[in-house]
Amino acid sequence: MTEPLRDRVALVTGGNRGIGRATALALGRAGAHVAVHCREHQEEAEQVADALRALGRRAAVVRADLASADAAGPLLASVHALLGPVEILVNNAGVATPRRLEEVDLALWEETLAVNLRSAFLVSQAVIPSMRQRRFGRLIFVSSTAAQVGGIVGPHYAASKAGLLGLMHAYASQLASEGITANAVAPALVETEMLKGNAKARPGALPVGRFGRPAEVAEVIVAVACNGFLTGQTLQVNGGLYPT
Repeated sequence: MTEPLRDRVALVTGGNRGIGRATALALGRAGAHVAVHCREHQEEAEQVADALRALGRRAAVVRADLASADAAGPLLASVHALLGPVEILVNNAGVATPRRLEEVDLALWEETLAVNLRSAFLVSQAVIPSMRQRRFGRLIFVSSTAAQVGGIVGPHYAASKAGLLGLMHAYASQLASEGITANAVAPALVETEMLKGNAKARPGALPVGRFGRPAEVAEVIVAVACNGFLTGQTLQVNGGLYPT
């Protein structure tokens, strides 16, 4: 079995469940050592770390509330001490609180952007200096097809996921010459805890006629991490729900 990411150090935010969990395990199978971040549910993150160790990888659980503006620095310091400098960052942490348009207030707006967008900016900013020193890095942002079609969660969520695309493009254009790529993966209607909480989620809305599986998104994320020529791109993993 080939291990294209052998001994690379990865950090997956929100790595305890759903797409994050599948991504952490897929990175481990590709040879990476993985830091599994969680905000809550540390026991789930520990289970992911145990599964990574069973694959022969080094793994660590790092807990932080990334909605806090002060969390990124200590988080990266912990990963560095436990596993080494982060070479692959998967910005996956996010919240999706379904609301009708008239129900989206300022508090929900700010919470959603803090977790989904600001945290990705802060963690990326914290990790980029070491990537520059090593002249290698992979910045991967888990966005959503909602960034381009609006989606079924609400404007707060769509805006936060659209912001990730702008952030990604800025990093891609400025860091490509330094061996650092930046890309986004945009899923739609994947079977996760977030999806279960939305009554509007219907598999029939997708041309493939079924929900996606976290492992299918994780496979694309690993492929992106392996490719040093791909940057500034958004890969839609959405069962054919193509943006117009």
